[in-house]
Amino acid sequence: MKQDLAKFMGTDVISIRDFTAEDILAILEYARKFENYKQPILQGRILATLFYEPSTRTKLSFESAMMSLGGSVLGFSEAGASSSAKGETVYDTAKMMDGYADVLVIRHPLEGAARRAAEAADIPVINGGDGANQHPTQTFLDLFTMLKTKGTLQDLHVGFLGDLKYGRTVHSLAEAMSHFRSHMYFVAPEMLRMPDHILAELREKNIPFMETERLYDVSAELDILYVTRIQRERFPDPLDYEKVKNVYILNEKLLEHVKTDLKVLHPLPRVNEIDTSLDKYPQAEYFQQSKNGVTVRKALLSLVLGVRQ
Repeated sequence: MKQDLAKFMGTDVISIRDFTAEDILAILEYARKFENYKQPILQGRILATLFYEPSTRTKLSFESAMMSLGGSVLGFSEAGASSSAKGETVYDTAKMMDGYADVLVIRHPLEGAARRAAEAADIPVINGGDGANQHPTQTFLDLFTMLKTKGTLQDLHVGFLGDLKYGRTVHSLAEAMSHFRSHMYFVAPEMLRMPDHILAELREKNIPFMETERLYDVSAELDILYVTRIQRERFPDPLDYEKVKNVYILNEKLLEHVKTDLKVLHPLPRVNEIDTSLDKYPQAEYFQQSKNGVTVRKALLSLVLGVRQ
């Protein structure tokens, strides 16, 4: 195991596609060591957070993870607070970070921005979300949550609900779950269905999936229901958003149509898609899922910096 983990030192975390099934399982197993772990193994190391888009969980959980391990953090939380407001490119900003930090996390509204940053920087670069493309560390924490609650990632029936067109978290998760013989159910309005290129990849891998607009057509089959909000900020036309903004609103009625051991996940933030009445039930796993983000990001920072416990 130690030999396998050593290869992640200096690695960029840009896309879940860059990791094999064996890589994923090794990282998730290693992450278990970081639950409630707060030893200063990263003392003297600096994390740079370059967030060109708003963030609560990703930014703060990375900062919490770094500080819990004894490291420090610098960065900005909006483009207007950086030199990008003066025209500086992502490439130049990332290149500059080589002299300021040991690892950087970037979130950007443009697809490919994280990989561009990785091309510039010699330090490890972690993608905190690039447009509607990828969010790999969210995927690792989603998989960690699923593994903890289900005991396996193999042969799970996973439903994806909501904005599957613009939702980078569901794109990454569907690609990751294709390693584990999953059965996938894509529930979305026609205008927000899963992109064709992801469906084509699943067909090539002979991964069974189903598309529908009606949750209760498939809800009884599910082990995991992964809910996403309808992302107003991604819609080119505000009128299209108005057509679908409240298309799915889950409440206690859901429990009448699902397995008793179903787990409901959500990358958060939620708007109206999950009523707070569901929060008190054991099926609601989304707040624990968010807490798992600190655990998993501790592990990833440890691995890419080559300082393992």
